[in-house]
Amino acid sequence: MTARTEDLLRELAPRVLGALARRYGEFDACEDAVQEALIAASQQWPTAGVPDNPRAWLSAVATRRLVDHVRSEVARRRREATAAALAGAPVVPGVASEQVPEADDTLTLLFMCCHPSLTPASQVALTLRALGGLPTAQVAAAFLVPEATMAPRISRAKQRIKQAGATFDLPPKSEWHDRLQVVRHVLYLIFNEGYTASSGAHLQRPDLVAEAIRLTRSLHRILPDDGEVAGLLALMLLTDARRRARTGPDGMLVPLAEQDRTRWSADTAEEGLALITRTMATFPPGPYQLQAAIAAVHMEAASADRTDWPQIAALYRILEGLSPNPMVTLNRAVAVAMTDGPRAGLELLDTLEADERMARHHRLPAVRAHLLEMAGDTAAARESYRLAAKRTASLPEQRYLTERAKRLT
Repeated sequence: MTARTEDLLRELAPRVLGALARRYGEFDACEDAVQEALIAASQQWPTAGVPDNPRAWLSAVATRRLVDHVRSEVARRRREATAAALAGAPVVPGVASEQVPEADDTLTLLFMCCHPSLTPASQVALTLRALGGLPTAQVAAAFLVPEATMAPRISRAKQRIKQAGATFDLPPKSEWHDRLQVVRHVLYLIFNEGYTASSGAHLQRPDLVAEAIRLTRSLHRILPDDGEVAGLLALMLLTDARRRARTGPDGMLVPLAEQDRTRWSADTAEEGLALITRTMATFPPGPYQLQAAIAAVHMEAASADRTDWPQIAALYRILEGLSPNPMVTLNRAVAVAMTDGPRAGLELLDTLEADERMARHHRLPAVRAHLLEMAGDTAAARESYRLAAKRTASLPEQRYLTERAKRLT
């Protein structure tokens, strides 16, 4: 199957699912039916060709699968309610998809997949499957677990949503603020896992990065007046613009200060810079906007030594006040080290030693090693690099940190 066909299926998946779920209810059964339709398309379209109306084709196949599911023993407990809905609404391919605004369905699906009854891992998995159109096998690969492990996890997530009494409707406006925070965070998690994989042999997973950006673009189109959605999209674009320069010819991780900036994507950077400039001038600053503004300062520097570190340090100080977080403090320590010296940065790092969230995280000793190296304490820096290498499950990061330690021997 070509990349163009894969992109088409991913684009159509939430539209078809939204139409079916709104029409028939039973989100879990509809989601399973759409997945089966996507699998059928991936098998048939490469040889038979993409149909003239691919959305209607998927809708018709998914609806037939849904009817079969209702009639099966597996759906016995759902049969009465769902069969009644199906009996009263004859299937006309393509019509159901046109009955409601597509934007409403996309937003409703995001709220559904990011339901507060689910764990963050389940929210990410269900979002990738329902809105990303990824089959269970690909979602499992993203989490580096077997498909046999991921399939029950997704099923349990859908059951939890059902048990929580969720219906396929937008929540009351009074709940939007909290629910949107969860949605934005889930998209942020998907992007981060794609940009720097938490484990495995590869530093990056471009498919997850692309999916996070695609979904965030969709959310931004639906909610153009949400400054934090715009800030999140700008942050993703400005960060992803550096992707090609993050590894060398040998696959070794290249830190930001050493990257060849001519390899940064000028078009992606330009889009991100324009978006965050408009957003910061229009909306009150929020955490994602501030992170995007920091990324913009890095992007605008012609070289590493011309980076405006005082501005970055000031932005991190504001961000820490708005959204206290050990990772924000960790990054602020680097900015402080660049403005006030490595010892000042190390003092700020000391405040994180008692934070349980950082107890086993590799980034704390990695940043400590970098600042110790800046301070000239090579022996302590070497040990911190080694400790960080032991703590990370990412093979490229292990290799980079180990090599940094060796250079100080």
